[in-house]
Amino acid sequence: MIKCIFRLAIVLLSGLFVQTGYGQSGNAVDIIGGTYIPLYGRDSSQVTVSDFAMDVYPVTHGEFLEFVIKYKKWQRSEVIELFADGNYLLDWKGDTILGDKISENAPVTNISWFSAKEYCSCQGKRLPTIDEWEYVAMASETKLDARQESTFNQYILDWYERPKQKNQEVGSTFKNYWGLYDIHGLVWEWTYDFNSVLISGESRKDVDNDSDLFCGSAAVGASDLMNYAAFMRYAIRGSVKANYAMRNLGFRCVKD
Repeated sequence: MIKCIFRLAIVLLSGLFVQTGYGQSGNAVDIIGGTYIPLYGRDSSQVTVSDFAMDVYPVTHGEFLEFVIKYKKWQRSEVIELFADGNYLLDWKGDTILGDKISENAPVTNISWFSAKEYCSCQGKRLPTIDEWEYVAMASETKLDARQESTFNQYILDWYERPKQKNQEVGSTFKNYWGLYDIHGLVWEWTYDFNSVLISGESRKDVDNDSDLFCGSAAVGASDLMNYAAFMRYAIRGSVKANYAMRNLGFRCVKD
């Protein structure tokens, strides 16, 4: 009888874990995989996402500063043009000196895909795929998939309209179902893989071209062509290259 009660308690606790959606692990949370309907233009009606862990917050200026101090080739005066354009860390005063008005806890921006990818690799992590990013971006504070909620979509659209606060710190937006902050409402975020909207069929699985790697956005995934947020994401992904650095484009890391 005692063994049965103990086993029942484990089952109930396991069910509770699935409902809450995440397990805290340092600065990352565990994401339980599943399926979702991707953006328009994809080659499948549904995409399956495997389990992975994602950082709770975007990478900050302070964290990236530690990275460039350790890896000099990623300092502003040292990085080669192939890996970062002229906007790279443009708001810093020097190679290892933040700007006067920059908070160490604000998300780092003006970084290229190459530098973001290298940062994650040095942490034993990687950039999220588009599918992973879109999967967690569906979530509101209480629901795994809130894309059909008008209030959720309105929040994202309102974010587009507000003047951007350059020094806003990580953790300043809501915590979503998975326990992640700032997926929406702070900065756009780089993803690992190329823009699959522009590549159809099995070719999107075979192409490995850095110039085709694009970013996820602070917008909700949708297959509805009337969704303004979806058009915004399409536009930003179609306009960047891997060496671009933008003042509202940051990143966060994930791990298998």
